[in-house]
Amino acid sequence: MALPIEDYALVGDRGTAALIGADGSVDWLCLPRFDSPACFAALLGGPEHGRWLLAPAQDEGVTTSRSYVGNSAILETTFTTPTGVLVLRDVMPVGDGRADLVRTVRCTRGTVRVRHEWVVRLDYGRVRPWVSRQQVAGQTVIVATAGPDKLMLRGPRLPHAADGHHTDEFDLTADEVMTFSTTWVRSWRALPEPLGFDDRVEATRVEEERWAATCIDDVPHADLVRRSLVTLRLMTHAETGGIVAAPTTSLPEAFGGERNWDYRYCWLRDAALTLESLLAVGYTDEARDWRDWLLRAVAGDPEDLQIMYAVDGGRQLPERVLDHLPGYEHSLPVRIGNAAVSQRQTDVLGEVMIALEDARDAGITETAQSWALQRSLVEELAEHWDEPDHGLWEIRGEPRHFTHSRVMVWVAFDRAVKAVEKHGLDGPVNRWRELRDQVHEQVLQKGYDADRGTFTQHYDTTEVDASLLNLPLVGFLPGDDERVLGTIRAIEEDLMHQGLLRRYRTQTGVDGLPGGEHPFLACSFWLVSALAAAGRAEDAHTLMDRLCALTNDVGLLAEEYDVDSGRMAGNFPQAFSHLTLVQAALALR
Repeated sequence: MALPIEDYALVGDRGTAALIGADGSVDWLCLPRFDSPACFAALLGGPEHGRWLLAPAQDEGVTTSRSYVGNSAILETTFTTPTGVLVLRDVMPVGDGRADLVRTVRCTRGTVRVRHEWVVRLDYGRVRPWVSRQQVAGQTVIVATAGPDKLMLRGPRLPHAADGHHTDEFDLTADEVMTFSTTWVRSWRALPEPLGFDDRVEATRVEEERWAATCIDDVPHADLVRRSLVTLRLMTHAETGGIVAAPTTSLPEAFGGERNWDYRYCWLRDAALTLESLLAVGYTDEARDWRDWLLRAVAGDPEDLQIMYAVDGGRQLPERVLDHLPGYEHSLPVRIGNAAVSQRQTDVLGEVMIALEDARDAGITETAQSWALQRSLVEELAEHWDEPDHGLWEIRGEPRHFTHSRVMVWVAFDRAVKAVEKHGLDGPVNRWRELRDQVHEQVLQKGYDADRGTFTQHYDTTEVDASLLNLPLVGFLPGDDERVLGTIRAIEEDLMHQGLLRRYRTQTGVDGLPGGEHPFLACSFWLVSALAAAGRAEDAHTLMDRLCALTNDVGLLAEEYDVDSGRMAGNFPQAFSHLTLVQAALALR
């Protein structure tokens, strides 16, 4: 059985990422890309579905501590055993065009018996590959091949086959070191020549430290802000510029339930919000790369705009169920792909326009093509903005006139107007102003419950939704407006569960799904920002401190938090949680 979600840490090469447990097991890795089929899928099943273990052989009397090396994404796990201390270092080197994971075990004191287990199961744990020993540049390696994939295990001591598993045990004494690597290539290509480890790992550390060094320090919880930004960068594909929402699929929002989704894709909303966080602290190269990704992904008829794409801009993300996997803690179904790709979510363009306005403010010059695309998307929105949609939360129930969606429509027109007025770009600004005012008036009339003094989830309900906390954050109303203050109070009254916010009340049936879910961490970070805007600074700082205390031992957050059992839930690490942490810290600056 997989570990609790918070017991994992992330390493990556900005092409893909691995989840490594505190027990030294790589339980999730998709190669060569975030959305490729997993070759280690024990996270959604067990060791028989693929994993790579390096850890002390003994179970009793072992204590574990973990940390990243400085501000890099190099993970070190220290196992203290009754006989000695073992340090495991995990890194996916960057910048060399390869897809590999390098693992080093070093004994720093005494003697430690080490267990090594390499179980490759391709196609999400379904396919047992053909495994053989081969020679590469005079070295013996183990090669696992099936279909389009070939993985090579290299190291000074290779495990032996036993019933489809490759296992070994050996002793390390003080100052002894062994390094192993798993490298992926296309099955029809020759095995790659071995590369040195130390230089590649050091080059990776230097590059990642250089990037993180420019992060701001004058914010609350600056260490977690920096770790959040490093994590968001890890989830940004270096070659294409696409930003995935999470590197995992089907980690449940409710344990044993069916709210299990594949987040290994690029949501325009999540990517735009990530970009806002990066731009706010001075990272402009990522903004330019993402804008170029956006141009490629959405090029064509504006009517064909999707809410999400593959990391390379691909549009086909059919949802299907993997029946052979038992699911994380028996949470079924296990899904790959995402049917929400076909939904209408009217808020998305507003998020995109905010990010691109921030990019202009940061000095990133529009190209003729980039502004032409934005203009055509805004014009398309002008024709259809008043249609019901599935909203921010991708409900699988009946489309509604969601208040948050209408507010973000206002944002789209507002930022288009600012592009003309502030940056001198060309567009039908008078029409956009009229539409902006029309949307604003409609929201105030139809999305506001005057009796209770709060905005509502959609036009046909008195229920509230945590997404309404964004109204002051995007400039729709001032943070101290009485209607905003009333909305904050209503959200705290209706959605707060043991100090954290749920997205909405699932028992209303609005999302068309059975069961409930746990508090959604991004919503509580929104509340921090909204409280700060409302002048409730002490409450905002108190909540921020509590939220930051929920990060795991290496500063990572999942999508949700089960306050009743004190554990994380949902896909991990979650870009939405980390980007809203950054935004909340900036709001408290």
